[in-house]
Amino acid sequence: MSLDWIYWAISWILLRWHSAWEAVGVSADAVLGTNWTWILAIIFLVVTLRVILFPIFVKQIKSQRAMQALQPKLKELQEKHKGDRETLQKEMMELYRKEKANPLMGCLPIFLQAPVFLGLFHVLRRLDPAKQNKTLYGWSVDQFESATHARLFDVPIAGKFGSSAAELARLNASGTSVKILAGVLVAIMIITTYLTSRQMILKTGWAEDPQQRMIQRLMLYGIPASLLISGAIFPIGVVIYWVTNNLFTLGQQQWVLRKYPPPPTPNMGRLPKPGESPRRTTTTTGPRRGTDARNPVQPARSGGLFGRGKANGSQPESKPAVDTKALAPKPGAKPVNPKKGRPAKRQG
Repeated sequence: MSLDWIYWAISWILLRWHSAWEAVGVSADAVLGTNWTWILAIIFLVVTLRVILFPIFVKQIKSQRAMQALQPKLKELQEKHKGDRETLQKEMMELYRKEKANPLMGCLPIFLQAPVFLGLFHVLRRLDPAKQNKTLYGWSVDQFESATHARLFDVPIAGKFGSSAAELARLNASGTSVKILAGVLVAIMIITTYLTSRQMILKTGWAEDPQQRMIQRLMLYGIPASLLISGAIFPIGVVIYWVTNNLFTLGQQQWVLRKYPPPPTPNMGRLPKPGESPRRTTTTTGPRRGTDARNPVQPARSGGLFGRGKANGSQPESKPAVDTKALAPKPGAKPVNPKKGRPAKRQG
């Protein structure tokens, strides 16, 4: 399947924003070593995309709320079909269908943004003075030449961390400057990618569904880790797009989560430690301290200081029968407990 329509669409939006910033008086010349018309064109490409995808983002939030509401039922299914993974998956799919919930909805915005990212990557990768067809995808020769020489802090936006010496020579760029700026931007890209997933998980908690939990782990750890390698081949203009998109996402999520806070969950507000299951469980190996070993639910009876206390409203223990005659002093015997030198009063 040809992706030319994506390249045409991305080029059209990018060029329209570039022309718009030139029309409002933003200088096409470098200011602080930066051609702001092209930098702003990339930033507002993100804004355009996020405005278009905002209804999808709202559906994503609603789907996540629906999945949270299903957590107790999912837990019951896991307990019921423990050890029978096939039946568990079948029952979960039936529950999703019945409740009209989609565990993959959380990834839909990313899936929709992927073609845009690929399109921008392809378009900016073509910004090479050695290219013969400079008018491809609706570009004029002047626009192509302007974008080829566009810079951010004196570093060409078409450069990348892994640029070869020949590419750097054609772009008239310093390899050290390109690597420093690209390295800093890639590090910011990785951190903000991690923070966007972390922000959502801390607010909504870990999913009970193993499939959805695996997606959460992939979003939180897998994608940022993959950027350590793939970031080296991204043109600086693409990294600017990614960082801007992450910052926009952080702000949008913060607004939505504050305006429509999610219901509390057991795992909300914490991330699992390495090797720890996302959902903490409590196990006991014996009766707790202060409980009756024969009935761990009931607290053990405590006699208190004098051995005659009650436990949770239970009846006091019966006293042993006392033979009063056996305790009475024998006739003529000295009193056991004399009081002030007086003989004890005889009983009987």
